[in-house]
Amino acid sequence: MQRISSCKFHGRAHITFSNKTKQSQTRYLSTVAKDNSVENEITPKAKMPLQTLLEFDQKHMWHPYTSLTNPIPVYPIASAHGNKLYLEESNKALIDGMSSWWCAIHGYNHPKLNQAIQAQLEKMSHVMFGGLTHRPAMELCHALIEMTPPLLQNVFLCDSGSVSVEVAMKMALQYQMAKQQTQGHQHTLPKTKFISLRKGYHGDTSGAMSVCDPETGMHHMFQSMLAQQIFIPPPISRFDAHELDPEDEMNLNQVFQKYHSEVAAFILEPIVQGAGGMRIYSPAYLKYVRQKCDEYEILFIADEIATGFGRTGELFACHHANVQPDLLCLGKGLTGGMMTMAATLSTQAVAETICNGTPGVFMHGPTFMGNPLAASVALASLELLDETDWQSMVKKIETILMQELMPLIEHDRVLDVRILGAIGVVECNEKVHVPNIQKYFVGQGVWIRPFHKTIYIMPPYITNMEDLKVICSSIAGSLDDASHFE
Repeated sequence: MQRISSCKFHGRAHITFSNKTKQSQTRYLSTVAKDNSVENEITPKAKMPLQTLLEFDQKHMWHPYTSLTNPIPVYPIASAHGNKLYLEESNKALIDGMSSWWCAIHGYNHPKLNQAIQAQLEKMSHVMFGGLTHRPAMELCHALIEMTPPLLQNVFLCDSGSVSVEVAMKMALQYQMAKQQTQGHQHTLPKTKFISLRKGYHGDTSGAMSVCDPETGMHHMFQSMLAQQIFIPPPISRFDAHELDPEDEMNLNQVFQKYHSEVAAFILEPIVQGAGGMRIYSPAYLKYVRQKCDEYEILFIADEIATGFGRTGELFACHHANVQPDLLCLGKGLTGGMMTMAATLSTQAVAETICNGTPGVFMHGPTFMGNPLAASVALASLELLDETDWQSMVKKIETILMQELMPLIEHDRVLDVRILGAIGVVECNEKVHVPNIQKYFVGQGVWIRPFHKTIYIMPPYITNMEDLKVICSSIAGSLDDASHFE
C-alpha cells in the first residue's frame, strides 16, 4: 500500500511505505510463491482536501493545450452516469455535450461495458502480444473486419488515435518501398510524401503532426522538425452538394499531377474535419479522392478516429460516399470511452505487399498492443451498437440540433452553423474566451468545451431530447454576452 505522507519535500507531498505495507508485501510474495493466490490487505488512507488537490493541479499538472503559468479553471468531477457528469463539491449534474471528446458514445457507467472490464479483470489485465494472443483481441478484430468495408481484412491494434495514424503512415511507406522492391525499381526515388488537407488534424505524435495543418493548426511551431508533406486547400464543396466544386476538382488534379511520383498516400478525415475547425464537406470530394488515388497508385488513408461508429449518421463516414479506403484509422468511440485503444485496418493487398518485401514484417509493436481489458470493453461497445437502434438515436439528435441551432445563423456573432448526425457546430465571428464561456455553461448545468471560434457539441447517443434542448439553449444564451468572446 502506498501512502501520501504529511511530510514535505521541497513543498510537495511524497510517497512513503509504512512498516505494515512492507510486511504486507512480504506476505504477498510468500503466499504467491506457495500457491499463487493471495488476499490483498487494504489500508485506508485519509483523503487530501479537495482545495489542496486543486491547487496542486493548477501548479503541477499539465492539462491538454493549457498553460501551467497561466492555467484556466478546471472543474473536479466525482462521477459520471448516463449523459451526466457530477461535480465533486456540490454533486451538481452537468449535461455532457462532448462525449469526452467523441468517445463516450453510449454514455457513462454503462453496465454492459463495466461488466466486460470486470469479467476480464478476473482473468488477466494484460499480457504481451508478441508471440501470444487471446480471445478478446481475436474476437474484437473479427468484429471489426465484419463491420468495416469488405476490402479491409487485416487489423493492427494500437494504443491511441495518434498511434493509429502513425501506424497507417508507416504501413503506407513500407508498402511503397516493398512495391518498388518487388517490381525491380530499387533505384527509383522512394514515395515518402503524404498529401493532406489544410484545416486537417490527425494527432499529436510526430508523424501525425506532420500531416496536420502546417500553418493554422495546433502544431505549426514544430514544422522545422517534422517531415515536410504536401498540403492542399480544404474542401469547399458543402455536404449537400451532389457535384464536386470546380475549385476542389482543380486543386486535386493539380496536386496529383505534380506530386504523384513522390506520394505514398493521401490522408484525410472523411466528411468532417474535426479539431481543425469542425468543417463538414461533400461526399463527392471523397469519391474523387478515391478515384485519383486509384489512377495514380497512391494509397488512400481514412482517418475515422472521430467520425467512426455512427457519429455522422453512418456507421463510418466513408459510407456517405460509398468508398473503401486502403487504410482505416479507428479510435475514440471504439471502447465506448472506457479505455484507450485504437486500430488500423488494411486491405489484403497492402498487408501482402508489406510482408513480401524487406524485412518481411511490419515494423511496429506497442507494449500494450491488444490489451485484454481494452479489447474486452471494445468488443462490448461494438455489441452495444449492434443491439441498439443507434441510427434512430443519432437521427433524433440531428433533428433537434437542426431545430434548435440552425436559427442561430441569424445571430450577429454567428458566421455559420453546421450539423450532421450527432454533431452540432456554431462557428462565431470572434474567438471564444474559453474560461468565461465555460463558467457560464457550468452555471447552466451543461458541459461544452469550445475552441478558437467554434462552439460545438457531439453528445452521447443516449442523450434525451429535453437535455439536448438545454444544451442548445445554453449555446444560444452564450452568444449574447460579450465577455464570452475575446
